[in-house]
Amino acid sequence: MVQVRNSILEKWDMQEISCKGHTEGNPFTDYDIKGTFSHPQESLTVDGFYDGNGIYKVRFMPSFTGTYTYRIFGSFSTQAYEGTFQVTEATGENHGPVRVCNTYHFAYEDGTPHYSLGTTCYVWELQDEKLQEKTLETLKNSAFNKIRFCIFPKHYDYNLHEPISYPYEGMPVDSSLLTKDNFMEYMGKSEGNEWDFTRFHVGHFQHIDSCIEKLRDMGIEADLIMMHPYDRWGFSQMKPEDDELYWKYILARFSAYRNVWWSLANEYDLLAKKSIKDWERMAKTICEKDPYHHLRSIHHCITMYDHTRPWITHCSIQRTDVYKCAELVDQYRIQYRKPVVLDEIAYEGNIQHGWGNISGKELVRRFWEAACRGGYAGHGETYMHPQDILWWSHGGELHGESPERLAFLLKILKETPGYGLRYKTDAAWDEVAAVPDSLFLQNDYMLIYYGFNRPSFRDYYIDDVTEYEVEVIDTWEMTIEKIGTFKGKFRVPLPGKEYIAVRVRKI
Repeated sequence: MVQVRNSILEKWDMQEISCKGHTEGNPFTDYDIKGTFSHPQESLTVDGFYDGNGIYKVRFMPSFTGTYTYRIFGSFSTQAYEGTFQVTEATGENHGPVRVCNTYHFAYEDGTPHYSLGTTCYVWELQDEKLQEKTLETLKNSAFNKIRFCIFPKHYDYNLHEPISYPYEGMPVDSSLLTKDNFMEYMGKSEGNEWDFTRFHVGHFQHIDSCIEKLRDMGIEADLIMMHPYDRWGFSQMKPEDDELYWKYILARFSAYRNVWWSLANEYDLLAKKSIKDWERMAKTICEKDPYHHLRSIHHCITMYDHTRPWITHCSIQRTDVYKCAELVDQYRIQYRKPVVLDEIAYEGNIQHGWGNISGKELVRRFWEAACRGGYAGHGETYMHPQDILWWSHGGELHGESPERLAFLLKILKETPGYGLRYKTDAAWDEVAAVPDSLFLQNDYMLIYYGFNRPSFRDYYIDDVTEYEVEVIDTWEMTIEKIGTFKGKFRVPLPGKEYIAVRVRKI
């Protein structure tokens, strides 16, 4: 028996072919299934996976329009299956997977620029159904186009309850004695858990499938965190062979979604049982088993990974200095020659931890600073809550002042010519000036941000002949005031307040 999800689908959508197969022994390890998908312009052989109840699946993301033929084969069955399906042009907000563009920036595969405006919700998909629905509604009404979240559950401050499901068959340690005062004693321990790391709990992963699809349909990238140290279940201490089985299962299951990014780890350097050799081995598996070459990164706590490694497509950075974060973007660009994404630069909130109690104004300032230096920043929110429901981990509702201001920034970025900005090194020492990251456009546009400085006017000079339209942008009040048209040397009156930007556009 074979079942094809779509007889007709759009380019970059996910095709899924399901087959009945063997159930004796352990289907996750004893049998394999593969699929070869052929088209005049591409031919790929991809791994499939076992999805429970005797069902094996192969997933595929087509990159071209027209007729595809497929052949499903492997030890899962004594039969091989063949057939065809049709692929049409992409429509609406389907722009394909996000790729690195022009060294430092991102674009969808169809060429549409992608300005990453990410948020962090570590285990939103492992909360109760009502809270998940609220999270999705919040995302739908926001401007965030990327969300970081974990495959494994999380154990940390404000995260002491059990998840709705676990990734493996078995039983967790009895957590009835867990309290807000002793939770750190459980961190990183595996004693008392009873998991079979060779048998996946398919319901856990089917649910994540659903979440990825819902995000895709809202135009949001799913930045999947594959491993992390905040663990009381033993998932951070699996043996290399268990890691390898996990990675192959994840890659076979999720790679065909166009909106997936791979983050090997959140704070890789806190996983005591993993060495650089382990991370490089896992990165090799990704490169070999993801035929679509989705974006790949690894995130640190204190010691930054070597982002020059060829398998890393972009830098995923956490600030390690109380004050400096976005100010270092242009240095990272020079050092790594890759897109710089500041996935964690402290969160808007008021909890006790230093990484979670900056103001909305400061978070927005860091976003503007990062953007004008040619990078991309990430949002998070950690406001105290009566039920300990913090957006940074659980999702739900946003309470802060930054999201609508970040949406305003994204609107400004989308009006930038080309694919992104770069820092203008010859600008005045007290301003962050940006021009398009293209030699052909750098005299056509300039965005100057003053942050916490408060000038009452500014003099500018670009050349004697070109006419420019000048606007003053209040990045906090979200207003744009047209000042006039100028050429040569000209003076722009400014309001003498914080968080002002000036935009200069060639007429």
